[in-house]
Amino acid sequence: MLLKLAGVEKKVGLETWLHPLDLTLRESAVTVLLGVTRAGKTSLMRVMAGLDTPTAGRVLVDGHDVTGVPVRDRNIAMVYQQFINYPSMTVFDNIASPLRLRGQNDIQSRVGEIARTLHIEEFLGRLPAELSGGQQQRVALARALAKDAPLMLLDEPLVNLDYKLREDLREELSLMFAQGRSSVVYATTEPGEALLLGGYTAVLDQGELLQYGPTIDVFRRPVSMRVARAFSDPPMNFLSAQVAQGVLRCQGINDMRLPDAAALPAGPVTVGLRAADLSLRSQGEDCRVSGQVQLAEISGSATYVHADTPVGTLIAQVPGVSHHQLGDAITFHFSSRQAYIFGADEALLHAPYTQEANRGAY
Repeated sequence: MLLKLAGVEKKVGLETWLHPLDLTLRESAVTVLLGVTRAGKTSLMRVMAGLDTPTAGRVLVDGHDVTGVPVRDRNIAMVYQQFINYPSMTVFDNIASPLRLRGQNDIQSRVGEIARTLHIEEFLGRLPAELSGGQQQRVALARALAKDAPLMLLDEPLVNLDYKLREDLREELSLMFAQGRSSVVYATTEPGEALLLGGYTAVLDQGELLQYGPTIDVFRRPVSMRVARAFSDPPMNFLSAQVAQGVLRCQGINDMRLPDAAALPAGPVTVGLRAADLSLRSQGEDCRVSGQVQLAEISGSATYVHADTPVGTLIAQVPGVSHHQLGDAITFHFSSRQAYIFGADEALLHAPYTQEANRGAY
């Protein structure tokens, strides 16, 4: 299915939920809608599905205008954060329901295959009320996958699952999407999930479409600071700096030299550094900044170290478990080659990896 949104806008009363936007989804590919809560992801999905009619603009499916056509007259599958299952039907019958409507013959094997992928095969004989919330969410997801619709809309479908299961299912789903025939739209607040799913990413903020393109390209070259904020977890570090005589000067940091710094306009800029590009020990990097530890958060296999420095609070993502006391002196090391440079209007002026991109570096 080729889905195209042309000048779509959505207003509710005096509030604008979606600012005018144009978006054409790639056929049989995954498009991730990335943004924080209330960025406009669900509003956009509801317009795509036909649950809501846009205030302005058109929704086109394979070149046909379907604006205002209700969801029941569209061949789509949708899964919300709030799972919806048929309460009087077993898990097996819930998953099999779209297969029976199509008159499919291999119902038993198809239901078993999907149930194994989502780790719910042991619950096939139960009713939804006998399951936990996370298990019910997986049943709703399984039914949507069984429908094999040309357009599948998934609104944060894994948000109610525990951490380990989310990690496992992300990988399984990315493989299933790659092998399927559906155009998939997947909403998430997590940049890591967008990177794992690959495909294409549309970054949304306050109802505005900020950037759309291949996921890795959007990650590597965010067109603005707003996109960089949305596509960084933990948040990208931003430092005020000055461009002068072909170098970047920033308080408390030795001069940063970029291969193409001479091409940057002289004057104030903002330097962006991803937390994973800051390290606690020098590994040949050319820049460093010292400060005091404010907080050290251990999360999974990484530690997020927050430090008060002459350029403000910086966050470093350090592999493994790293113990720090409040007020400890600390030095962050980084390479100027990893720096993003944004102009006074917050637009991207320079991104790293321009030479490394073809070699698959992040």
